[in-house]
Amino acid sequence: MIRVVFLRTVFAVLVILTARPVSAQELPQATDVTSADIQKFINDLPRDAVSDRPIRIVNVTGNYQVGVWGVFRPKEFLGGANLHEVNTTEIYYMVEGVATLVTGGTLTDSNDLTPGRGIEGGVSRRVTKGDVIIIPGHTAHWFSELETDIEYLIIRTDPDNRFQLR
Repeated sequence: MIRVVFLRTVFAVLVILTARPVSAQELPQATDVTSADIQKFINDLPRDAVSDRPIRIVNVTGNYQVGVWGVFRPKEFLGGANLHEVNTTEIYYMVEGVATLVTGGTLTDSNDLTPGRGIEGGVSRRVTKGDVIIIPGHTAHWFSELETDIEYLIIRTDPDNRFQLR
C-alpha cells in the first residue's frame, strides 16, 4: 500500500515539475503502474545477472517522457561505476534488499567501453527497502557493496526523448 501511494506521488510530482501549457486537445492522461504489476515484473526478471528493464515509458507533455524500470541485482554481481552523459535524472526506490550506494565524485579506471571500477570523492550511503535516492544526469553512481540481492525501481525522466514508449 505504501509503495502504491509513493509511486503515485512520485508520478504526480514529476508531471507537475515537467508540465508545460498544452491545449485542451493535448492533455496528457495519467498512467497507472500498480504494485502487482511491479512485483510480477521484478519477479519475472532473470536472476543470474543484473536486470534493468523498462516497465512503462510514457509521454507526459507532448515533448517530455517519464519511464519506470524494474531492476534485480544479485548480490554476486556488483557491477561497475557508471556516469551517464545525458540529462536524464534517475530516481531510485528500493523495493527489497540492502546495499551501499556511492554517488558523485569521479569514476576510477573507466574508459569509453567499460564502466569505472569505483568512485573517488563520492558520497556513500547505506540504502534499504523504502529509501529513495535522486541521481541527476551527469552524476557518477555505483553500488560499492551488496549485502543481499536488491530489487529497486528507477524512475527516469527523459527531457531529450531518447526512450522508446511502451
